[in-house]
Amino acid sequence: MTKILIADDHAVVRRGLIQILSEGFPGAVFGEASNAQEILQKIGEQKWNLLTLDISMPDRSGLDLLADIRMSNSQLPVLVLSVHPEDQYARRVLKAGASGYLSKDAAPFELVAAAQKIIKGGRYVSPLLAEQLACDLATKSGEPHHELLSNRELEVLRMISSGKTVTEIADLLALSSKTVSTYRARILVKMDMTTTAGLIRYSLENHLFS
Repeated sequence: MTKILIADDHAVVRRGLIQILSEGFPGAVFGEASNAQEILQKIGEQKWNLLTLDISMPDRSGLDLLADIRMSNSQLPVLVLSVHPEDQYARRVLKAGASGYLSKDAAPFELVAAAQKIIKGGRYVSPLLAEQLACDLATKSGEPHHELLSNRELEVLRMISSGKTVTEIADLLALSSKTVSTYRARILVKMDMTTTAGLIRYSLENHLFS
């Protein structure tokens, strides 16, 4: 019996994913999780064939959470779902141990195909991303500046670019304001920029936040 855990903080999204996947996996058993704590608890309680993980969970980012999932259950296949463009996050989640990455704008049949491939032991990227990766290898093109950032630095960059203050970011990430300021300074150095306005402009041009 196939068992799939659906992790997303929006109930309507979870129900939609269950409905779509039910058609591709008749008789499958589904579980639901709305935050990081529930995810870790449920994967610790029983074995799942697949976890679909929203990259933007409310208490921790999916990227951050992937590390804990890999430590607690290294054999669990994870399909990351996101509203963010593939070229911004797919490489990161695959490097972090996910088995696949799919945009939430994808057609239902693509979600089913991705889940089926991953459950059988494969990895999934869309044809468009596969072509981009092939082009990168062929041209040996340099990585964009934001690829130099750690996962936490990218998260801070997205929050800065969305207009959040240092204090607000510190509260959301359970960090001190001093630590967030240190992250901001590191980001500026790695991005070869000197102002927050420059970071915001870059983020807008590269669609780093919704």
